[in-house]
Amino acid sequence: MQDTANAIAELRPVVLQPEATLEEWEQRVERMIHNTPTLQETEKESLIQARRGQGMFRANVQRIERQCRITRVNRQEHLIASHCKPWRDSTNDERLDGENGLLLTPTIDHLFDKGFISFEGNGRLIISPVAHRPSLIKMSIDVDHDLNVGAFSEGQRRFLDYHRENVLRMAGPP
Repeated sequence: MQDTANAIAELRPVVLQPEATLEEWEQRVERMIHNTPTLQETEKESLIQARRGQGMFRANVQRIERQCRITRVNRQEHLIASHCKPWRDSTNDERLDGENGLLLTPTIDHLFDKGFISFEGNGRLIISPVAHRPSLIKMSIDVDHDLNVGAFSEGQRRFLDYHRENVLRMAGPP
């Protein structure tokens, strides 16, 4: 496993040229994985399949969401398809289910992924009591007023229930 991690770290950064499409960029990354001599064939195939799965998940989320619910950024190149129910806890079907995702800007994705924020089914933003409020303010999160980002679908509410119950931090470390 360490060899795989080292090989991934050795992959040259891929610069997306303005005229390159996302598909061209993905093909370039796949070629780089295939051409990495320190990876075993099975590791190469696993990496490529995981990347393709992430692409399918993102496309499924984009059918439901158009922008970051908090920042309202709608440029797809600035958004991350973030799982409500984490990948590690999801079934194969849930991993690709668009209802299990939100499009978020990187900072908001970090807060959501680490359990510093979540959402009620009606769209109300929940801020974890352990979140560092001064940092949230610097990230343009209004901690003094309720924010409602709009209602979620029934499927999204189910995955957000899981997020609130299992990811949202409600207490500090023991």
